[in-house]
Amino acid sequence: MRYFLSIAIIFLSLMGCSTDTEMMHLTGSVKGLKKGTLLLQKFKDTVLVTVDSLVVDGNSNFSFSEKIESPEIYYLYVRLKDGTLRDDRITFFAENGELNIKTNLKNFGSAAVVTGSENDKAFKEYLKLKNRYVIKNLGLLEERLKLGNEVADSSLLKIEQKQRALISNKYLATINFAINHKDREVAPYLMLSEVYDSNIKYLDTVYNALSPKIKDSKYGKELESFIVNRKKTDTIL
Repeated sequence: MRYFLSIAIIFLSLMGCSTDTEMMHLTGSVKGLKKGTLLLQKFKDTVLVTVDSLVVDGNSNFSFSEKIESPEIYYLYVRLKDGTLRDDRITFFAENGELNIKTNLKNFGSAAVVTGSENDKAFKEYLKLKNRYVIKNLGLLEERLKLGNEVADSSLLKIEQKQRALISNKYLATINFAINHKDREVAPYLMLSEVYDSNIKYLDTVYNALSPKIKDSKYGKELESFIVNRKKTDTIL
């Protein structure tokens, strides 16, 4: 009898561990937030929906538990006690396991530090890469403004050529980043969100490089479907 009881206890313990790994346990804190509501959101089809919410009343710590069918982008919003919804939001790559977000009310979105998600870690690396191209483009825009209206067409043409080259380089850098992270769901997500209008051969290259697990993920399936539709459209055109 004791033997069977021990087996049952071990079995239940294993079930408990399995359940923990199949859920996202999101904890964190918003320094400076005394009263308000935190909203955990994601896109369902093309509509942003709230999947959970938490009323904050004196304690800036928060906790959410959500089953993530496949790693995907989630958002964390804050609604202040007067009902005002902050313009900034925290965008993060959600996945099952222990995740933590620390931020403050003043710089809610920009100050957020996310830990526990490998996809989010790679996503933030990409955003740093992307930001370098954004800064370079701003420099070219500033250069163009300094020229003023009375400027030769050849000068404008040179700046436009630099901008086109910059866009092309950004696309290639994104595609290369996706290939280098082919074992993460962030790869098909970036192809869909950042370079969806690139040459179909690049979309194919990245999709074919994905591991079977990633191809079977939410964004992997969406990328496959997108490629199929693009090929049909390109054929018609």
